[in-house]
Amino acid sequence: MFTQLNDFIFCPVSIYFHNLYGTADNMLFQSTDQINGTNAHEAIDKAKYSSKKNIMQGTAIYCDKYRLYGKLDVFDTEKGLLTERKKKITVIYDGYIFQLYAQYFALKEIGYTVTQIRLYSMDNNKMHTVSLPEQDNTMLVKFEKTINDMRSFDPSTFIQENNAKCSRCIYEPACDRSALTA
Repeated sequence: MFTQLNDFIFCPVSIYFHNLYGTADNMLFQSTDQINGTNAHEAIDKAKYSSKKNIMQGTAIYCDKYRLYGKLDVFDTEKGLLTERKKKITVIYDGYIFQLYAQYFALKEIGYTVTQIRLYSMDNNKMHTVSLPEQDNTMLVKFEKTINDMRSFDPSTFIQENNAKCSRCIYEPACDRSALTA
């Protein structure tokens, strides 16, 4: 999934817990920030962000080249403008860019022309333009490496060493790989 690119970079084990908790009520395990992010994204998920015919939103798409799928955030078919919306962007993480790349490649495969990609921070109404993958070979290589790392990941050998990530992880209390308990 597109979102798992970001999750994997944060902590590969978080994907396991996300799937484990799956259909449980989010109020049981999500932080306030995550609940706010989910609520802010609701208009996209329910395709109520825009009623314009040229705006694709919340559409399920698949990228055959990278074997990734997910939901499109917002794509303006007339402008070729792809936007990934986040509740609040304070740092542009690689995972955010990789989510855009996955959507970008999926759209191109199904025949759309994508001329610009960007991140949008809802809390401060700020746009962050991102270079297209063809314009940033370093990020493209990192994107492809992350996908390969995800496919070859062995959870039995993983040890989280980043206390900061564990301290911000909603799954930390249930995790046997936490750097906080080592």
